[in-house]
Amino acid sequence: MKKILLGTTMLVLTTAASHAGGIDRADLSYAILFEEGNYAEIGFSRVRPEVSGAYPLGLGGGSTGDMAVDYSTYALSYKHQFSDRLHFGLFINTPYGADANYTQGAYNGLNATWDSEQIAGVLRYEVTPAVSIYGGLRYLRSKAEINIPGALLPGTYSARGSTEDFGYIVGAAYEKPEIALRVALTYEGEIEHNFPTTEVGPAIGGTQNTTTDIIMPQSLALDFQTGIAKDTLLFGQIRWSEWSAWEVRPPAYEGLTGDSVTDFDDDVFTYQLGIGRRLNDNWSVFARAGYEKSNGGVSSRLSPTDGYKSFGIGGTYTQDNLKVTAGLEYVKLGDAIDGSGVVFEGSEAVGFGMTVGFRF
Repeated sequence: MKKILLGTTMLVLTTAASHAGGIDRADLSYAILFEEGNYAEIGFSRVRPEVSGAYPLGLGGGSTGDMAVDYSTYALSYKHQFSDRLHFGLFINTPYGADANYTQGAYNGLNATWDSEQIAGVLRYEVTPAVSIYGGLRYLRSKAEINIPGALLPGTYSARGSTEDFGYIVGAAYEKPEIALRVALTYEGEIEHNFPTTEVGPAIGGTQNTTTDIIMPQSLALDFQTGIAKDTLLFGQIRWSEWSAWEVRPPAYEGLTGDSVTDFDDDVFTYQLGIGRRLNDNWSVFARAGYEKSNGGVSSRLSPTDGYKSFGIGGTYTQDNLKVTAGLEYVKLGDAIDGSGVVFEGSEAVGFGMTVGFRF
């Protein structure tokens, strides 16, 4: 049963096509804190989204073209066992991101990027053989840029900035190894970014150096897994993220328009459920489905989708101390409409991911 557990817990990391609301790209998986002994792992994923809309007649009609840019994520994880009860995990990943680029019609020239890198250090302590607690700090570095064409504002506008800040992680888990049961609850506190921002545009008087306050949302995740038959494991996750607290509102832009550049109206709940099956001593396979509710309302031009449904498959090969996991995922992104009446339908994404782990 344990070999199935080791394979299936990697699916969340290796296939990043699902968007967990907002600009989430890759949840930080703390599963390696429960590995035996010392363990290291590297992961990579490549995602190809296709998101396009139809302009209303008031904006000239026609298609927006595909405004979503392909992207990659990576993750490095290391777990060290200090004693029978004390464990340490070091995690590096790219948790948040956005790449929007319009090349057709009324929005031509509108583009934005958000890049991030995160480092987290987490200690896990086994209070009893069944109960453990864990916690630590995470350091997040973010960089963002947006360019808005003159057709949408009185003249062109651009803004860019970068910053770095700290947050924290706390969690608790219950395990029953004889049936491969583990339930873990993890809370990640919000991180408040204070972006030193350079805003440029004729309508704001040229160049202004300002500060943009942006909250990276808090989240709460419940991860679970249990054996349901011989060599068969059920696993999943329920996750809440407070994306309603996130908005990008540069001061000069707000003074010009009275609005934010982009924001999200709703918190996001995402659900994942999967099953894993060990075929033999070396191979296991797994599949999972994902769901995020469509909330309706007005969507951002820079993230014009609303919820999703996903399905992923994958497999794990284990040989001695080496473990290789790979997965594919297809995502049907929810239809959306932005504030100008542009309707985005038929959007989708496909992702491929791989992790390589080594026990020593």
